[in-house]
Order: sequence, then C-alpha cells, then structure tokens
Amino acid sequence: MAKIRPPKPKRMGRGAQRCQRCGTRDAVIQKYGLYLCRQCFREIAPTLGFRKNR
Repeated sequence: MAKIRPPKPKRMGRGAQRCQRCGTRDAVIQKYGLYLCRQCFREIAPTLGFRKNR
C-alpha cells in the first residue's frame, strides 16, 4: 500500500491567509496586519477604533 503524505501548507493565493479569530479563508482583510475576515472585522472594528463613514 502506498504511503500518503500530508498536504503542503499553502504559501500563496487566497487560501494561504486565514482569519486569526475564526479560521475562515473567505474575505480576509490583510491591511494594517489585521488578518481578520469581513464578519469578524465588523464585530471588532469599534474596539479597534474604526468608524463607519456615512
């Protein structure tokens, strides 16, 4: 039987960055070194000092 190697960790592309809070790989905000997904950013943004521009 053949040996199965574990997959290599991704280093480039959309799947390489993960949200530090929930671990999802969709819509990760990397600006300012945040590495949060869109949903987590909306929950945490007021505590970080971000405001809505309206």
